[in-house]
Amino acid sequence: MRTAIISHPFCRKHKMIEDHPECPERLDAISDRLLASGLDIAVQQKQAPKALRAHYLLAHDEALVKQVESTIPVQGLASLDGDTWLCPESLMAIERAVGAGILAVDEILADKLDAAFCSVRPPGHHANRTTSAGFCVFNNLAIGVKYAQSKGVKRIAIVDFDVHHGNGTQDIFIDDDNVLFCSLFQYPFYPNTAIENNATLINSPLPIASDGNDLKALYNQQWLPKLTQFKPELIFISAGFDAHLEDDMASLKFVEDDYAWLTDQLAKLSKELGCKGIISYLEGGYSLSALGRSAISHVKALVDSE
Repeated sequence: MRTAIISHPFCRKHKMIEDHPECPERLDAISDRLLASGLDIAVQQKQAPKALRAHYLLAHDEALVKQVESTIPVQGLASLDGDTWLCPESLMAIERAVGAGILAVDEILADKLDAAFCSVRPPGHHANRTTSAGFCVFNNLAIGVKYAQSKGVKRIAIVDFDVHHGNGTQDIFIDDDNVLFCSLFQYPFYPNTAIENNATLINSPLPIASDGNDLKALYNQQWLPKLTQFKPELIFISAGFDAHLEDDMASLKFVEDDYAWLTDQLAKLSKELGCKGIISYLEGGYSLSALGRSAISHVKALVDSE
């Protein structure tokens, strides 16, 4: 697949309290591993453009956008929800985190790319239309999906394999029959969303210590039939790598090969169904070594898919 990594140095400027797990070094871990793997010569590397305020309003209420803008401090830190802080330069990171997905949609719809990995922060999948939460300010992926819809894409599938439930994304699209949302997550665990399912909402809770075998069974039994039936034109991925065995944020037991396997399955399915492409966003992943290895395994599986 013609694959790009889309990022921007400004995504490092968003900083929270000392020793917060969602730190700028997460992006360094990915970029360092990219160079060490030699994969940098096989992927295009693009700089994320600055998003417009109108892009945020595709998925969020004006009140939330104003709250974030007014909370940006002149100095020091300001709290959004107890887990999420803003610093004076946070908006510079947010603009690029959102902008990365906008560029990915444009490049794929122009047939310049088959896949993109948005290596950005802050993450997004806990942010709903009215609220920032769980390290997330705006929902980068949801904005990208809404933007793709505005460009005429009719059916979109979202796959979220972060260890935490993508409750914000679910809330935004729960009444949209043209968006299929498939989410796996450790259960019970933050954000403790009530589990519900419908024709376009496939929640797949996993108990503590679930591993790659459980992932494969889940995909083949729960997600693959629904994705095949739905026939998406675009696939979006919330790529959280905090279900990794080495990540002490949670208690699942995935390893790099599991992320590569799932990505390969999605890439093959994308081609079989004639999808326009795949757009993936970094969400969680807090053990820096495991994050770097897992993210690059994910990207390599996109590149190697035929």
